[in-house]
Amino acid sequence: MATVTELLQPVELDLETLLTDLRSLIGAGHPILQAAAEHLFSAGGKRLRPGIVLLISRALSADGDLSARHRRLAEITEMIHTASLVHDDVVDEASTRRGVETVHSRFNYRVAVLAGDFLFAQASWHLANLDNLDVVKLLSRVIMDLADGEVKQGLYRYDAGQSFATYLEKSYCKTASLIANSAQAAGVLSNQTDEQLKQLHRFGRQLGLAFQVVDDILDFTGNDEQLGKPATSDLASGYLTAPVLYALEENPSLSGLIERELSLDGDLEQALHFVRDSQAIPRSRALAEDFARESREAIQWLPDSPSKRALIELPDFVLSRLY
Repeated sequence: MATVTELLQPVELDLETLLTDLRSLIGAGHPILQAAAEHLFSAGGKRLRPGIVLLISRALSADGDLSARHRRLAEITEMIHTASLVHDDVVDEASTRRGVETVHSRFNYRVAVLAGDFLFAQASWHLANLDNLDVVKLLSRVIMDLADGEVKQGLYRYDAGQSFATYLEKSYCKTASLIANSAQAAGVLSNQTDEQLKQLHRFGRQLGLAFQVVDDILDFTGNDEQLGKPATSDLASGYLTAPVLYALEENPSLSGLIERELSLDGDLEQALHFVRDSQAIPRSRALAEDFARESREAIQWLPDSPSKRALIELPDFVLSRLY
C-alpha cells in the first residue's frame, strides 16, 4: 500500500510551495504568534487535507494547471485544520502531537488559544479575498462545524444513551466537514455543475467519516506509537465511538460502567473487555469499508489523470491503517 507521500506525489511540488507561502502569509504579525505558527507548520504533518484540495483542483483542470485561487484555497484549508488542532490540544490537554510539543506546552495556554484564533482569523481574511461567496459560505461553515463538533463531543461524554446518528454527526463536524467542503469549494472554483459539486462533497464526507471510524477502531487495537497518543484514551475520557456504541448494543451492562464514568477500579479494563469480546470491532471495520467504498464511487466521473488515480486510492489508504 502506498504511503501518504507517495499518494500525494502528483502535487508534491505544490505542497512545497504551499508551506513556503503559508509561512509568508502568517509572517507579518506578532512574534509569539509567528513562532507558534512556524512551529505548527514545521511539525511534519502529512498535509493530507490541502493535498486533497490540490489533487481535486488538478484533476478538474483541463490542462492540469493550478490557478492561484486553487492554491490559496489549499492554504486556507491547512490554516483551518492547523487552528483546529491547536484548540483540540488545549481542550484535550495533550502535551505532544505527532511527537512534537504542542503549542500550549511550548508556550502556554493563553498563547495557544490566541494562536488558534489568529489562524482562524487569517483563514477568514484570505477566504474573503477569494471573492467567491459560495466558497466563503462553504469554508465558514467548516469553522462553525469544528466548534460545534468540539462542543458536542464534550456534551455527550459518558452518555451511554446517545444515538449512532449523534456520533456520526459529531464525527462529520470534527473530521469530515473540512474535507467535504474544501473538496466542493475546489469544484466551485473550477465551475463544476451542481451534481458534480454534490459528488465532490460526498467524496470528502465519506472519506472523512471512514478516516474517523478507522481512528476510533485504532484507539482499541493500535499502540501508542501508531496513534501518537495513549491508546484507549477516548474511552477513558468518556468519548463513546463506533466500537463502544456497537458493544453497548450487544452488552447493555456496559452502560452501567459508562454511566458511572468508569470511576471504579477495573471499570476501564472491564469496558475494554466488553468491546474486544464482541462484534464491535468487525462491525466498525465494515462501517469504515462502506464509507470508503462510497467515497471512491463519488469521484468515478473525474477524467483519468495521475491526480484522479491518487484520489481513488485515498479511501483504501485510509483503511490500510487498520492492517
